[in-house]
Amino acid sequence: MLAQNEIEKIDVILKKYEYNKSSIIAIMQEIQKEYRYLPEAVLAYVAKAIKVSEAKIYGVATFYENFSLEPKGKFVIKVCDGTACHVRKSIPILEEFRKVLNVSASKPTTDDMLFTVETVSCLGACGLAPVCTVNDKVYASMTPEKARELVNQLKEDAANGN
Repeated sequence: MLAQNEIEKIDVILKKYEYNKSSIIAIMQEIQKEYRYLPEAVLAYVAKAIKVSEAKIYGVATFYENFSLEPKGKFVIKVCDGTACHVRKSIPILEEFRKVLNVSASKPTTDDMLFTVETVSCLGACGLAPVCTVNDKVYASMTPEKARELVNQLKEDAANGN
């Protein structure tokens, strides 16, 4: 069950797209931007509001890799493991992020919901390999040491309200 303020927030998004079911992906992108994932109750509300089945909504949510049905941290770290990055040792960088943040492939998000660590097949920045992104900002020529420094900087930013 959604709280009234949640319904109002979702309705603003739905009105922007005129409750048009052909805008389902754009609607879901905005919802994910708001919540950092797609909450089940919100998807059910959207399905009813735009007159599509929940199965259709979940089909879209699970088809596209960028959608998440699981909550993500404030800082989403994506470590590239494409060929160029892999050859230039992206795995030790991934392992360092996971070690420092005490996360794993099966538990990618920290308990405080501050960080999520994921791998991606390619970030399209092969010339800068190895790379990672934090909330879509690219960090080039990464090393395990730079990964540790980046986590410390992000923690400091979060402590300062950024």
